[in-house]
Amino acid sequence: MSEEQVVLVDVEDGIMTVTLNRPKAKNAANKALADGVAAAMDELDSNNDIRVAIITGAGGTFCSGMDLKAFVSGELPVVEGRGFAGITERGPKKPLIAAVEGYALAGGLELMISCDLIVAADNAQFGIPEVKRGLAAAAGGLMKLPRQIPSRLAMELALTGDFIGAPRAAEMGLINEVVPAGTALEGAKALAARICANGPLAVQVSKQVVVQSAQWSEDEQWVKQQELTSPVFSSEDAIEGSVAFAEKRAPNWKGK
Repeated sequence: MSEEQVVLVDVEDGIMTVTLNRPKAKNAANKALADGVAAAMDELDSNNDIRVAIITGAGGTFCSGMDLKAFVSGELPVVEGRGFAGITERGPKKPLIAAVEGYALAGGLELMISCDLIVAADNAQFGIPEVKRGLAAAAGGLMKLPRQIPSRLAMELALTGDFIGAPRAAEMGLINEVVPAGTALEGAKALAARICANGPLAVQVSKQVVVQSAQWSEDEQWVKQQELTSPVFSSEDAIEGSVAFAEKRAPNWKGK
């Protein structure tokens, strides 16, 4: 399979869909896949016509993790500056949604939790089973999970390597929405459309504050938030949003 086919990218109505396309390998991440995802994220952030992106997998599986055959041969599915699968160390500035069918395991789960929002099929399975192979979930799972779910539950997943289903993942607060099997991408596109209806500058800055504020001290948080949000309040979109509300019409966003 050529590198061009490993990651499929489609853009429609301001929504980019990135499909991991190694179904015979359960979409396991190799270097070509990592490079393809990284390139898609670069395009997402640089193209003003794209507002939101979705990552999904072909063949009924999200991602089964690292391609172990490639790993044994010395290949790592890592992009410098972006990390595993081209995303785990540095994601895009714009919103990113995971649409999960089937398995999101090991590096696949780490890719998934590097997204901002997650829509999953009701039969999806999640886990970081690296310990079962004498490895560790070092692509962000051990650090990010305790920030996204209660620490004791993150510890359970990390130490047992056991899988959990979508219902328990939802109870943990790991995923946003559970949908019928086969409809995860449809559900993610509906969620993306709701985001696209909002001011793009406001959306991007809101994501930035949510992500970065976890590292801010109490003394600096209000100052740092103001630094980021002040341009939003003085933007053309802020005026347009208020005028559109008064005129009872949909806003015509310019992203500035």
